[in-house]
Formats: sequence, structure tokens, C-alpha cells
Amino acid sequence: MDEPATSRQPQRPPSDPPDPAMPLRGIERIGIPKPLFWGFVAVLIYMVGDGVEISYLTDYLQQDDGGGLDGEQATFATVTIYGIAVMIGSWLSGTLSAIWGPRRVMWLGAAWWVVFEAIFLFAAIPSQEFGFIVAVYGIRGFAYPLFAFAFLVWAQTASPERMRGSVAGWFWFAFTGGLPTLGAGVAALAIGPLGMSHYDTLILSLVLVAIGGALGSFAVREPSGLKPIADESVANPTSYRRLFEGVDILWRDRRTLAGGLVRIVNTAPQYGFFAMFPFTFGNAGGNDGFLSVAQIATLTAVTYGANIAANLFFGVFGDYFGWRRTVTLFGCVGCAVATPLWYFTAMATQSFMVAIALGCLYGVLLAGFVPLSALMPSMVQHKDKGAALAILNFGAGGAAFVGPMVVAVFYPLVGGGGVAVVFSCLYLAVAVLSTVLKDPSDPAEKRAAPAVQTVA
Repeated sequence: MDEPATSRQPQRPPSDPPDPAMPLRGIERIGIPKPLFWGFVAVLIYMVGDGVEISYLTDYLQQDDGGGLDGEQATFATVTIYGIAVMIGSWLSGTLSAIWGPRRVMWLGAAWWVVFEAIFLFAAIPSQEFGFIVAVYGIRGFAYPLFAFAFLVWAQTASPERMRGSVAGWFWFAFTGGLPTLGAGVAALAIGPLGMSHYDTLILSLVLVAIGGALGSFAVREPSGLKPIADESVANPTSYRRLFEGVDILWRDRRTLAGGLVRIVNTAPQYGFFAMFPFTFGNAGGNDGFLSVAQIATLTAVTYGANIAANLFFGVFGDYFGWRRTVTLFGCVGCAVATPLWYFTAMATQSFMVAIALGCLYGVLLAGFVPLSALMPSMVQHKDKGAALAILNFGAGGAAFVGPMVVAVFYPLVGGGGVAVVFSCLYLAVAVLSTVLKDPSDPAEKRAAPAVQTVA
């Protein structure tokens, strides 16, 4: 007869959420766990508010009533400093979720954005002091990764294995649906037909973020997100080393390092292309391009729109075809083909419609990386899930740096075509790297296991 457990025995970390065989019902049939529904709504509203400024803030900060900065100063504030903060915040979203629990991190991300945006609007911009504006806006950059990516941690750790790909698809649908798509649309509507000033539109964004932040912080009651997801040794609140716990997973399980590199390359060309297109497809810098500023903006919006719709498809598709196979074949290899095809064909035809069509193809294939958000936390033990997702989130932030950096380094040397080839080679490199991202919980691996046993 088995001996009863005693208090002297070590505590086992909580196991993965149950994955019962019972059929899914209601909204769960489309891949949204019912207890997390309001979290997806909250992320969408929050990111709409965050995305309002994306299409005009840099220009507004150069106006006399918007900060009075010169072009380099405005770009430094909104791209360089802000991007560094986003990368750090992306990492902290996973590590802090392991220590505090995802909901507390979402509280922090919501309050942080509202407080520092209020300082930015009501003190920094009116001061027209470059250092003050940069410092406040840069600090605010920590906020949205803490809120949004903490919910991604929550959603992936609380979801049954069979739904994790679908959950990832819905998360990225909400995230990119807000930033930049609907966010830019709200700005266009507010400044255009509604006649609001740029400043008043930024206040509107503050209101939207506050609504989304409150909804995510209080309306989601799924219990596993209310407590730390790490075991007690990692979640020790008295240890100053806690923020760095889990970093060693990069060498304990090299698959997480590979996954982080794949995530960086995932969207790096996206950021790079849209930094480069005004100088290749458009007329910036005296270039004799074939697209107007309005057409490049439309190209960006349509490409993102195609990606948003495809996020849902590949999230569900990955749950059947396999997470790793979807990432490798459709994400890595697909984008390796679509990237140079888009650039060279559009340049050869000088056609706006061709650029739109191939941009949509790239946007759709880009969604092939969605199952990576399900695969990364599934490869590790429960206590390491926060660390794995921290690496994934850091990769998402790092892509915003790597893409423009590749353009800055290679564009003067090999031109736009050479940059497109470099991006294609990066996709092929991570296609090879992605083959190590294997785990028994992957739907394709699960189906292969009984077949191997039968043959044996």
C-alpha cells in the first residue's frame, strides 16, 4: 500500500492544464477558452489605443505645438529609445509573470501606460524639452509589452494543449488588429472626418488604453493567472536575483535559444521593409519611386490586414498540421520565397496592384509563425514556461531593431534588392534552426508516436 504524502516531501510544480477528450463548446470551438475571453477583448482595445499614435506621432513631435523637435530627435524618441524599452519590457513580461502571476503584470502594464502617457501629454509635450520628452516616452515603452505579453503567458499556460495554436492565433489577431491596424484607423477617423486635433487624438488613445487595461486587469478571473506560474524557488519575493531566474534556460535547453532566434527573424523583415519602402517603392530621399505616400500607407495597411486574418487560420491549422511543421514550411520557407518575390516583381512591374497582391501573400505566410507561441512554452517544464515565453517576447521586441538595422547596414552596400535577398537568407537559416523545435505535445508529434509504436 502506498504511503501517504507528508509535508517533508518536496512540492511538485503544477502540471499543465488538463486536456480532456470532451468536445469543445461555445466560443471554445473557435479556439478561445471561455475564462479568457475578456482578456482577448482587453488586448484588442488596449492595443488600439496604443496604436493610435503610430502613423503620426513622429511628425507631430516636429510641429511647433507638438514638441518642437527636429526630425532626428523625434525619430530617436519614437524609434530608438522606445524600441529599447519595448525589448526590455517584453523580456520582463515573462519573467515577472513567473514571479508575480500574469494578472499582476497586466495591472502594472495598464497603470504604467496611463501614468506615463498622462505625464507625456500634460507635461512633457508642453515643455518642448527634448530630454524630458525622450525620457517620459521611452519609459512608457515598457508598458504595452507588460500588459499584452503577460496575457500571452497567461493564455498559453492556462489553455489545454489541443487549443494552444488556436489561442496563439487569437492573441496575435487581437494584438495586430489593434497595433497598428485599428489604431491607425481610429487616428485617421479622428483627425479626418471627426476633425479632432493631433493632441486630442492622443488623449483619445489614453482613454482607450485605460478601458482595455481595466478590462484585462479585472474582468479576467481564470485562476491560474492570479498566482505565480513558477515554483516557489523561482518565485521567492525576497531574492534580488528573481528577475534573472530562468535565463539559464538558454543553455539548459538550447531549443529555447533557437526559438528566440526564429522569433526575431519572424517579423524583422516586416519592420525592415516598411522602413525601406519609402526609399525604394516611394519618392523619399529623391528616389524616383512608383508609389505615392498614400499608396505606401495603403500597402502597409492591406499587408497587415491579410496577416491578421491569416493569424486565425494558421493558429487553428497548426493544431492539426503540427506546430513545428507549420512554422518551418509556411513561416520560414514560405517567407523566404515571398520576400524577394514581393520586392523584385513589384519593382519590375512598377504596379501598385502587383505590390498589393504580393504584400498580401507575404502577410499571409508571415502568420505561419503563429504556432511558435504555442510551441515555445510547451517544450519546457511548467516552472520554465515564463522564461520560455520571456525569450519569445524578447524576440518579438528584438525584431523591431534587427529589421531596420539590416536595412541600415546593407541598403547602402547592395540596395533594396540585396536587402530582400538578405532577408530571404535569414528566413532560410531559421528554417534549418526550427527543425530542432520538437516536443511530444506538438500535434504532429502526437500523431506520429502511435504510428512508430505500431511499426515497432
